[in-house]
Amino acid sequence: MNSHRSLIRRVAAASVAVTAALVLAACGGGDGDGDGATNGSHDKPSATASAGSPDGQGGHNAADVSFAQGMIPHHRQAVEMADLAATRASSAEVKKLAAEIKKAQDPEIRTMSGWLRGWGEDVPAEDAGMDHSGHHGMPGMMTPADMTKLEKASGKAFDTAFLELMIKHHEGAVEMARTERSKGSDAAAKALAEEIITSQSAEITRMNTLLGRD
Repeated sequence: MNSHRSLIRRVAAASVAVTAALVLAACGGGDGDGDGATNGSHDKPSATASAGSPDGQGGHNAADVSFAQGMIPHHRQAVEMADLAATRASSAEVKKLAAEIKKAQDPEIRTMSGWLRGWGEDVPAEDAGMDHSGHHGMPGMMTPADMTKLEKASGKAFDTAFLELMIKHHEGAVEMARTERSKGSDAAAKALAEEIITSQSAEITRMNTLLGRD
């Protein structure tokens, strides 16, 4: 009888030990799963953020910044050129075109400046497009000689110089806008780039017509 009771106690003790081991294993597995889930939850937002904004800048990228920082002084120079037409051009069509260029590009300068401030990036200084040095590496920017030629011209000579130089300037802007369209990520910046391509390409055609090239 004692032997039988001893066997029962050993079996019961073994059962308790197995149950305890299973409980501990389950708890350990839960901790492991919990850690895995926790780690996974930390990883997923990072992966999502990376996919949503490869540069980590929340919707815009380096190409968008470069586009805005380059196009602002580029536009400013176009506006400066357009201002000269008011007193130097002889053609009413040239004066009208110059006024339209200024009217279109002034608001775009303000828009792009607002983007840069919102992105925490530097807005080009007011005189960045006025030194005419071309050191920005932007296509179509006038050289000091170009601007001197334009400033000294008047009448029909001014009309011709203005149209020839502005065609070159617009072609540079279109090139910059195409780069933004292909490499940028900010929807508003890409939309503006598309508008620049469309409007300035049309103005190039218009200026070539005024020069008698079409």
